[in-house]
Amino acid sequence: MLRTCVILAGSAWALVLIPDVASAAPALDGASMGWAWELPFIGILLTIATGPLLFPKFWHDHYGKIALGWSALTLAPLALLRGTPASLAAFVHAILGDYLSFIVVLFTLYVVAGGILVVANFRATPLLNTGILAIGTVMASFVGTTGAAMILIRPLLRANAARLHNVHVVVFFIFLVANVGGALSPLGDPPLFVGFLRGVDFFWTTRHIVFETALVAGLLLVVFFLVDLYFHHRDSRVKLIGEDARPLALRIHGAINIVFLALVIAAILLSATWKPGVTINVYGTELELQNIVRDGALILIALASLVFTPNEHREVNGFSWEPILEVAKIFAGIFICIIPVLAMLRAGRNGTFGWLFEMVTLDTGRPHDIAYFWLTGLLSAFLDNAPTYLVFFELASGDAGKLMGELASTLAALSMGAVFMGALTYIGNAPNFMVYAIAVERGVKMPSFFGYLVWSAIFLLPVFALLTYVSIGRP
Repeated sequence: MLRTCVILAGSAWALVLIPDVASAAPALDGASMGWAWELPFIGILLTIATGPLLFPKFWHDHYGKIALGWSALTLAPLALLRGTPASLAAFVHAILGDYLSFIVVLFTLYVVAGGILVVANFRATPLLNTGILAIGTVMASFVGTTGAAMILIRPLLRANAARLHNVHVVVFFIFLVANVGGALSPLGDPPLFVGFLRGVDFFWTTRHIVFETALVAGLLLVVFFLVDLYFHHRDSRVKLIGEDARPLALRIHGAINIVFLALVIAAILLSATWKPGVTINVYGTELELQNIVRDGALILIALASLVFTPNEHREVNGFSWEPILEVAKIFAGIFICIIPVLAMLRAGRNGTFGWLFEMVTLDTGRPHDIAYFWLTGLLSAFLDNAPTYLVFFELASGDAGKLMGELASTLAALSMGAVFMGALTYIGNAPNFMVYAIAVERGVKMPSFFGYLVWSAIFLLPVFALLTYVSIGRP
């Protein structure tokens, strides 16, 4: 993980040493780019969507090479057809300006949350299961959907292990803890942190979509309680032989990581409020001092967590470097492959994506919020929500100040679409498939990819339709 970041950062920083190149780094002209420039981005997203399902062993062994291949198919034509200075400048901006901060915060949250061990000894009931899901939903905006999911999924599975019907518990856990709960801060879900890096205020979603998040989460919790009550009643007809009632017990180990989580929040808030006005220009990319300090502090926090947390806590949690390494390599490829797509989006109506502008724009010229919600959401479900959010963020204007002001309803719509609808499939958000894999490992007979789609269509789409009617697109 660290080696991957160091190699990418080193490659970008090394460009500063190339004489007279930095001063000749023009921006890419997206208006003159045709549809073929989209192919590497589409290719890497389709590979991510299908690889773990259609050819899992090959994907697991070679996902880094696959991401590198798609990246090369983006950068090589850029250098050949658009010039080396422009392609190098775009690469530096993608890696140093966007990717590194994005992956550093994910890495830190993953490490710190992985050091918190929850040891619970209780028999699950509908009320208790609903309480755990509610706690996880609230936690997700503070420790991230990945962090909250990794902390709670194993205790929840142990509590429900003796039940005959427990698939629905994991499915709703993915809905709520791994997705909906992350809507209220940039720490919660990767697309919102992408927005934060683009200039959206840290507490913007907290202020603007708290009602909608509470509505969606509340409805899903009520539905879950009723579904769990039904299955619990069916399970209670079967008497378990030879199993004594266990005393209620709940212990949290590695509590120092709660302090580290507070430090993570403090570091990110500091970068949002402290503006020293000092920047470093790296090949045309302006790096602000507060962001450099933030990323350095986050890495130190992650290292401190590794040092001060006993190894056995992570071992019991099933902690490994593979999931975050996979995320690091894949998203490096995504941030590179999206370079020409973003340039084309910046060209607006004059570019290749002019048709998409028409689709999401009302006759008055304002963005069509309902279209932003559903298009961002449905594409997020199949193409990963972070890059989808970035595409529609740029489509809506790419100007964080404008989006937080006169276009606030559009920013809210695309934010909710990216976060909420990441729950529609196993591949919509990073923790979804991780939770699925852990549940299968523990013996839960999880539905297939398409079986899960049936669950999400039945329980999620009606809630999103109601949300559209109640809130989205209204003055």
